[in-house]
Amino acid sequence: MPTHEELTARKTERIAEMHRLDPRRTALLVIDMQHAFMDPGASLAVPTAWDILPAVKGLVAACRKARVPVIFTEFVSLPEIPTMRKDPFGPEHMAPAAGAATGWGMPSGSCIPGTRGPESPDTVDELKPLPGEPVIRAHALDKFHATPLDTLLRSLDVRHLLVTGILADLCVMATVFRANTLEYRVTVIRDGITTVWPEILSAVLDIYERKLARVITAKEAAAEIAGL
Repeated sequence: MPTHEELTARKTERIAEMHRLDPRRTALLVIDMQHAFMDPGASLAVPTAWDILPAVKGLVAACRKARVPVIFTEFVSLPEIPTMRKDPFGPEHMAPAAGAATGWGMPSGSCIPGTRGPESPDTVDELKPLPGEPVIRAHALDKFHATPLDTLLRSLDVRHLLVTGILADLCVMATVFRANTLEYRVTVIRDGITTVWPEILSAVLDIYERKLARVITAKEAAAEIAGL
């Protein structure tokens, strides 16, 4: 009878085998690396987002070099669509009254299209999409929900997804769950995702590895894409 350790090793080996990247059928998702979640003055700024930027930038460059599609997502909030992402869970995404105070827990205009400055929904300049690179704008945590993301991936004959971005326990997690349900072979980049609390990030990575995805570093993913 195999031991628990032997069974775990066998499972891990099989996951690695099935999830090894085929550059011809791989795409990179860069989830919500936006001013509204990264700029220091933003109401929902995630300070650790800047820690993962070098790894994400490096992987974006590696994918572009290998002609692996790079797809960006951006969370957006339209005043005319009263989703629960704004009320009650994200009042920051509501438009502020003229002259009213803004900041965490208050209407701040976060992610409203057309907003400039720290609350802008646009991807940060350090990761600016190139002309022709898709930008999927979503109103939900799950970037497949009510967007053309699945249609885009299938039209590109993508089977393997590399996943980076923020937040690991919200938009990234919701998208990873959905991608898994849709039978994509998901590889999460360990040093390419983050969230506000380190202990939550550790728990999320454990959940991914046990049931949803292979977890490797950006450097390992880049080497695999390059065929090294």
